[in-house]
Amino acid sequence: MTTGVRRRMGVEERRQQLIGVALELFSQRSPDDVSIDEIASAAGISRPLVYHYFPGKLSLYEAALRRAADDLAGRFVEPRQGPLGARLLRVMRRFFDFVEEHGPGFSALMRGGPAVGSSATNALIVSVRQAAYDQILSHLGVEEAPPRLELVVRSWISLAESTALIWLDGRRIPRAELEVQLVHDFAALAAVSAVHDEETGALLRRTLKDEPGDGPFSDLAARLIALAS
Repeated sequence: MTTGVRRRMGVEERRQQLIGVALELFSQRSPDDVSIDEIASAAGISRPLVYHYFPGKLSLYEAALRRAADDLAGRFVEPRQGPLGARLLRVMRRFFDFVEEHGPGFSALMRGGPAVGSSATNALIVSVRQAAYDQILSHLGVEEAPPRLELVVRSWISLAESTALIWLDGRRIPRAELEVQLVHDFAALAAVSAVHDEETGALLRRTLKDEPGDGPFSDLAARLIALAS
């Protein structure tokens, strides 16, 4: 009979394990409510050993946020194939997958948590928003957005964030309905901007030309016509 021997981890491997454990705990509860003792216990190591790899919970929280930020930014990556409406709907589904998997941590980050206000945390939030912005421009086939289009895209990203936060507070609206609604919101914001800006109007006309009759953009148009009548 042999006894099991716990494998000794290298420094970077142990750091990544702690980040993963912390991210899982922060995803289940607000980071304010998670202690270093809990993180150490979940990782199977002592509290002092956690401090050997991270100076404190703030630095561990920021490392976990960095991994989460990379994951969230990746949710906006989508091949430029097929109509835009269908692509944005797939992006929103992956975005809400992330929100649902990391609800308390996502809420704590956006509403206020132990690392909020630090330069590292602010930089992470900005990087995710910029990654989302760059991806949406890529979907639109635009390298540098004119001012009104930039306003549309950045406003829509903020709307997606606030919608997700409201949804987490009780989940009173079916998630699938909100995913479609956010795609409709993008089309509506773009349409309003197109009324005031010919450049955005030309882009929107090119985009709508490729939209199928059963796509989310066509669905919005049909609903608006029915509402008007």
